[in-house]
Parts: sequence; C-alpha cells; structure tokens
Amino acid sequence: MSCEINCCGTICNYCEFKNTCEGCIALKGRVFHAPEGRACPIYECCCEKNGYKNCGQCSKLPCDIIRSTRDPNCSDEEFESDLVGRVNRLKELNK
Repeated sequence: MSCEINCCGTICNYCEFKNTCEGCIALKGRVFHAPEGRACPIYECCCEKNGYKNCGQCSKLPCDIIRSTRDPNCSDEEFESDLVGRVNRLKELNK
C-alpha cells in the first residue's frame, strides 16, 4: 500500500489495521469501524455529501463530525496532537 492520505487526513501506512484493510478511499469509506452498510461519517460527509476529495476543502475543518469519531483510547492531548497533524496535512494537500 502506498502512503495514502485519507479524506480525514489520516495516513493508511500508520494505521494499525493496514494489513487487513484496503483503505478508506478504496473502500469508499466502508471500513471496519463504519456502521454496517454505510460509509464512515467523515467520508460520507466529505466525499458523498459534499463531493470533496478531502476535508481540507471544507471551511468547517476540523468539524464536529471529525471530533465525534475520536478514538476513545486516546487521551485529550493525543487526540488534539493527532488532529493538528491531520489538519496540517490536509491544508498542505490543498495549497
């Protein structure tokens, strides 16, 4: 798998499920953690509803949807640090 950046700014190569998941873009958001039969809420909003390539094209970044999909195993500090990195990657992609 290449170093693919998903619509939310995560990088497939850093995901712990990279060996068992084809990636968000390839699966059109229907990844293991999405509600059955639906896309991840972030992908659904970004790509399906708004037609963006990634969340960096949205003026609401970082939005409530991204914040609501937080990994419950992350501390507040870990989540905010990860979020800053994702937002920065997305802004770079859209320069």
